[in-house]
Amino acid sequence: RPDGSPAELAGSLHDLATLHHHRQAYDLAAPLYRRALEIRERSLGPEHPEVATSLNALAALHRGQGQYEAAVPLYERALGIAEKASAPDDPELGAILNNLAALRRLQGDYARAEPLYRRSLEIAERTLGPDHPEVATSLNNLGVLYRDSGELALAAPLFERSLAICEKTQGPDHPDVAITLANLALVRYAEKAHDHAAALLERA
Repeated sequence: RPDGSPAELAGSLHDLATLHHHRQAYDLAAPLYRRALEIRERSLGPEHPEVATSLNALAALHRGQGQYEAAVPLYERALGIAEKASAPDDPELGAILNNLAALRRLQGDYARAEPLYRRSLEIAERTLGPDHPEVATSLNNLGVLYRDSGELALAAPLFERSLAICEKTQGPDHPDVAITLANLALVRYAEKAHDHAAALLERA
């Protein structure tokens, strides 16, 4: 049970909000995230890493509902805090970079998304090693950005490397393998390599 301290209370509220968030009960999650954020700001200070955690979670909630304009300032503030308070290779910093990049991609702002995805990938590679599943996810995300922006020659090698990591670390039947195969197939189809695309989709 919480011991009654503000930090414990905020943590409990945040955890409960996360549970509702995962269940897509957004109306229940939002006020809990906001209350946890308020308590953390008041008790820990506005630049504390746990404040960034709350901001990141609340931004993700808005993004999941398509409320992109509401999410942007929350992600940007979370990133500002994390860049000052965290080590350069902190996974939380990498997560915030990835999340803001994903939002920029959804907004069609590929130029802003690219450096954020690249920084997130670099953190994952340095902290986890080049063959970790999280690195594969980061490679896939950057590949999707390039695919969506029409830079197919940049997208394909990222999907291929992501696929190799997924197959090596998680096995050929893992869902991430199927996702990456499908992403690579879309690139090959756009390149008019229809037979190659069909073969990839059969594997998926």
